[in-house]
Amino acid sequence: MGFFRTALLLSAMTGLFLAVGFLLGGQSGMAIAFVLALGMNAFAYWNSDKMLLRMYGAQQISRATSNAAHHNYYRTVEGLAQRAGLPMPKVYIIASDQPNAFATGRNPEHAAVAASSGLLDILSRDEIAGVMAHELAHVKHRDTLIMTMTATLAGAIGMLANFALFFGNNRNNPLGIIGTILVMFLAPMAAMVVQMAISRSREYEADRMGAEISGQPLMLASALEKLHLASKRVSNSAAERNPATAHMFIINPLRGEKMDNLFSTHPNTENRIRRLRETVPGMNKGYGEGDRTAQSGYPEPKVRDMSRYGSEGRYRSDEKGRSGIPNSGAAKDNKQDKPGPWGSRKR
Repeated sequence: MGFFRTALLLSAMTGLFLAVGFLLGGQSGMAIAFVLALGMNAFAYWNSDKMLLRMYGAQQISRATSNAAHHNYYRTVEGLAQRAGLPMPKVYIIASDQPNAFATGRNPEHAAVAASSGLLDILSRDEIAGVMAHELAHVKHRDTLIMTMTATLAGAIGMLANFALFFGNNRNNPLGIIGTILVMFLAPMAAMVVQMAISRSREYEADRMGAEISGQPLMLASALEKLHLASKRVSNSAAERNPATAHMFIINPLRGEKMDNLFSTHPNTENRIRRLRETVPGMNKGYGEGDRTAQSGYPEPKVRDMSRYGSEGRYRSDEKGRSGIPNSGAAKDNKQDKPGPWGSRKR
């Protein structure tokens, strides 16, 4: 249902863009708007990830980084990507005190995830895993491309509306000059409403799948609560200068958002936390039931060690102190201790 709703909203956005073109220039205006939309989306398809990462001054890191926090962050992403069946994305750090994260890239093969230094400072490793699993869920669902397209179309509609009064052909508008003025004010507002509706829909879905990937829904819920509170105290100057990119982050980086209304870029955080907490009983049953595993595309476990999974909605540490976070950095030579996609395996 989520994908159907997203497709419907994207169609509405495209239709709105063509309608604005028609009202401003008739059939020729609609044709120009269509060509313009294709060109802008093609440019965004190939370059949006580079532009976004450069906009926030993101620095790529590797597994060989000497920074311990960065190294653990990289290994966590690496393990989660393996568990989700995704190619390893590029991993970036943003020098920002506001704790936040986003994913970008046109497809899973060209994806990147970025976390701020502030996020690594205030979250535990389990909570970082929950956040990055959420971002990898965006990658798996190709939400990064969807959100780029909606942002591009919304920006193009706003641009056309700004030029409506000067270049509009009132003869093609049934309401004449009044219709042109209405287009100027209502078209950008309608585009923003559709864009935010798409964004909220994809955030809920990424929360759900992120909880499945990490296996720790309450750790993601805990992280969301911390990030929400911190984002209200710490500003993100880069995001404030570029508010059109706010929907890319896991938590709205702009200060002042309080309600889950038509103009918010993200769902209400309390609603997201409540939904995650409601998933805990279902997740205690494991992925091997019903068609959930088939839909998610993860390997179906033969036997799951339920003693590792507590009622608090996260894996307990085993006798060696290891948590349930996928850890691709485990010693590869010691096959007996090598964790599988579901945590440690008993021999």
